[in-house]
Amino acid sequence: MTAGQTTRLPLFPLGSVLFPGLVLPLHIFEDRYRRLVRELLTQPEGTRRFGVVAIRYGAEAGQREPVLYEIGCTAELRRIDPLADGRFNIVAVGGSRFRVHAVDPSRPYLVGDVEELAEEAGDPAVATVLAQRLHRLFADYLEALGELRAPNEDPPGSPDLPLDPVQLSHLVPAVALLDIADKQRLLAELDAVSRLRAALGILARERTVVTLLHAVPAPELLQVPRSAN
Repeated sequence: MTAGQTTRLPLFPLGSVLFPGLVLPLHIFEDRYRRLVRELLTQPEGTRRFGVVAIRYGAEAGQREPVLYEIGCTAELRRIDPLADGRFNIVAVGGSRFRVHAVDPSRPYLVGDVEELAEEAGDPAVATVLAQRLHRLFADYLEALGELRAPNEDPPGSPDLPLDPVQLSHLVPAVALLDIADKQRLLAELDAVSRLRAALGILARERTVVTLLHAVPAPELLQVPRSAN
């Protein structure tokens, strides 16, 4: 799939947002997604992909047609561990962003007509300046979070942030303690410049909340991208 091309892709609704380059572990136990994994296993390695789309509202389990956000991210299947009872533990990696144009609910799992979105930096000079600012702000944000830890807790670890503006624009929103709406907004930004600028505003807000209110998002917002499909 290339940017601008529309293709059909199996969809996996999640209560979280997947960004390009990020690792996604999943425990697959629902029948329809077991079937999806088995079908992916029939495809050659390197072509085993599905689309992850965050749920706007509706349950992850027990609801056939949850309402999904428009922008999602492909997930490239990298590891499959079959379990004795037919379940799977899998590991996928975020690939490219896409826009959902239509959803076909007639199969056991959802299938979407999706268009891949280009990954562009925008103005290179502006992107470099914004990336440097986001590096500094994220360090301040982690420091503010660290001040909330209990005396016997280790300070939050700082990820090895990339210098590339596009990669940085995806990594920081993925690892920051943001709610789904904020993460989804950042995933949907047109290019890295727009995403970096938006991330700076959101992260500055969150740092202020942490610093002044000594508060972090509710526990349900801190979960890593997993699913009880």
